[in-house]
Amino acid sequence: MKKNILITSVLSMLVMVSCQHKHTHSEEADAHEGEEKGHSTEIVISPEQAHQAGIVAEIIKPGNFSGVIPAGGKILAASGNEATIVATVPGIVRFQRGITEGTSVSKGGTVFTISADKLQDNPAKQAAIAYQTAKKEYERAAKLVKDNIVTQKEFNSIRANYESAKIAYEAFSGSKGGSGTSPISGYVKTCLVKEGDYVSVGQPMMNVTQTRKLYLKANVPERYYSILGTVKSAKFKTAYSDRIYNIGAMNGRLVATGKSTGDGSPYIPVTFEFNNQADVMPGAFVETYLLTSERPGVISVPVSALTDENGVNFVYIQTDATCYERREVEIGETDGERVEIKSGLKGGEKVVTKGATQVRLASASTSLPAHSHQH
Repeated sequence: MKKNILITSVLSMLVMVSCQHKHTHSEEADAHEGEEKGHSTEIVISPEQAHQAGIVAEIIKPGNFSGVIPAGGKILAASGNEATIVATVPGIVRFQRGITEGTSVSKGGTVFTISADKLQDNPAKQAAIAYQTAKKEYERAAKLVKDNIVTQKEFNSIRANYESAKIAYEAFSGSKGGSGTSPISGYVKTCLVKEGDYVSVGQPMMNVTQTRKLYLKANVPERYYSILGTVKSAKFKTAYSDRIYNIGAMNGRLVATGKSTGDGSPYIPVTFEFNNQADVMPGAFVETYLLTSERPGVISVPVSALTDENGVNFVYIQTDATCYERREVEIGETDGERVEIKSGLKGGEKVVTKGATQVRLASASTSLPAHSHQH
């Protein structure tokens, strides 16, 4: 809050003045034309004010820039890294405190319990009765079989019944029998039942997924089919973060490129695999930038350098230590982090890459000019 107040105070002191130039005849004609359009002016901001407002300018140089195919996409959990937890006993579900979709869990950790205490036909009590009955019959038969009063065949049947009843009883009375534990470390992907639901034995309860390996599945419009063979890597942006994730920086690789569109779909699937070294949520829809062959000698600027005014793109050039001017530019492709500049800039110019919005606000200042200066 204090920082916002400080920046506002700084901007209130910024003024817009006409800088005094020594023009050639052609420059004077251009300046006259600019003045007719909107009073050719430059923005004067002292280094101290620029620092306080977070304004940073960098010299722009031509460099390599990958071609970009924009596409929609989705993050998927890698196959083999998911597990389903099922109910081992019937009863009413109670989730462990804090367990919900997205919660991280450890291998062997309890995620829910199942209780039958409030059921009219309590299966736990029925299992206990059945076990005690089978146990007494087994102990009696064990004595009688020695004297051949009970045949070996009858004894084997009684013993099997006892062991089955014992397993059912322990499923309820054991410390782990009425609880669901995660077979893998990861996070809860889907809860298939709700708190308080009645479940039966074998019913799927919850899906747990690991996050070590993820897939990015991009859906590429079919008009780009002819250049899909040049795709090398990708970047993507989620709806819940402004961060641009680079597949290459996460040990990612291209694993599959579709040779045709899906049934009834105008899109071609392109799939990457990568390590989830960041907080990326499987199932999230993402903006995807497929990177193709590099082109040399391209002028580009960070996305943060651009300002948009009624559909027209501008950057701010720092012409000297204290003076800035607005420049209209024509943009090309973007990889989410940088934008190609097709016209309006040349190498060696110093462009505001951070704080462009603050410079724009300064250019709109209604304060009176404070001073003029010579270049």
